[in-house]
Amino acid sequence: MGAKGSAWRVDSLTGMTSLRSKIVNRLDKDFADGLLDSCDPPCLSLYQATHRHHPENQQDPIRFGNLVKELEASLLKQFDESEIRPLLEPFLALSGDRDFWAHTLDGLAVLGAKGLFRVYKLQREVAELAVVADSFHLKPLVRLLQSADRYQVLALSRKEVKLFEGNRDVLDEIDLAAGVPRTLISALGEEVTEPHQTVASYGGIGVGRAPMHHGQGGRRPEVEIDAERFFRAVDHAILEEHSQPSGLPLILAALPEHHDLFHEVSQNPFLIKESIDVHPDALSSKEELCQRAWTLMEPSYQARLAGLVEEFGCARSEGLADDDLKHVAKAVMGGRVAKLLIEAQREIPGRINAASGEIQFDTLTEPDVDDILDDLGRIALKMGAEVVIVPTEIMPTQTGIAAIYRY
Repeated sequence: MGAKGSAWRVDSLTGMTSLRSKIVNRLDKDFADGLLDSCDPPCLSLYQATHRHHPENQQDPIRFGNLVKELEASLLKQFDESEIRPLLEPFLALSGDRDFWAHTLDGLAVLGAKGLFRVYKLQREVAELAVVADSFHLKPLVRLLQSADRYQVLALSRKEVKLFEGNRDVLDEIDLAAGVPRTLISALGEEVTEPHQTVASYGGIGVGRAPMHHGQGGRRPEVEIDAERFFRAVDHAILEEHSQPSGLPLILAALPEHHDLFHEVSQNPFLIKESIDVHPDALSSKEELCQRAWTLMEPSYQARLAGLVEEFGCARSEGLADDDLKHVAKAVMGGRVAKLLIEAQREIPGRINAASGEIQFDTLTEPDVDDILDDLGRIALKMGAEVVIVPTEIMPTQTGIAAIYRY
């Protein structure tokens, strides 16, 4: 459950700050802004599975507290207690926030460093992890952001706007960014078209004869003008505030009579042609909406994964692809990688030499060690490569990585 009066609304992976808890951040925006690209070490990364409902969620803050203790133990290997206390204070405060723990989703990511503390509620479970390193452990978040099954649903009527985000398993309403109009009045304000009328008489004015009222243009065209202006405003704001930062496909859910007009005025390249021909308010549950949305998204999801696997195979036969981790690491650092496929649920602890691209294997228990796959994905993104986290059963290699080169 989310904000009072909105039974379907919860904080999603990319949702705006919750009305209940002002500490939830937007992951898509933080990635787009480069906020997580670097940090002032030590960098603390905590991940855990959480639960949406009572009584399962009662254990979540307890597990969180235990993971914070793991972070503390790792920090104490290199730092004095007085140095680490400021780093741990935000984690400890979150641990005691009862309202926060009463409204969790399926997973949680919390990142902290000097001058930075970010909290992300996730729509998927993540493996439990508490690690201190010289950079944030971002692979679970990259996996979520780069998973090919994510999408958004725009619920639209002539009067109101809602936005949902989900994947093949779950769909949640998210808070609209401040720049997105929620209603026709908020979009058009006093510029809403009023029906203009004149008074005319026929056959002369006399006793007992009432004047006749005639609309100029009629009410229906005026309502359609307002709808068009409203749809244009919504389309522009959704593109700027949500579609561009997230890069997610957008599905329109609206009454059939609104489909043609919205698609006609839309300038959003993320809007897919297929639409859901009912407004979500008319459905019995968000699960039904999720099912309808995934029916539209699944063919393109399967096609994209199959296409990536085929593209890797073709490029490899031409000497333009590789799955050797050491070779790929050097290619990533050199900006040669066009597309990088990373196996989900795979971790390879170690370090990457930023100058040479050489890798050194190690264990995640050491404070300055991160996941090599995580680091390569983050660096590849900064270099302009497309990074896709691929399910294990689809991954075309056994090494956890597959790179398609630019040259």
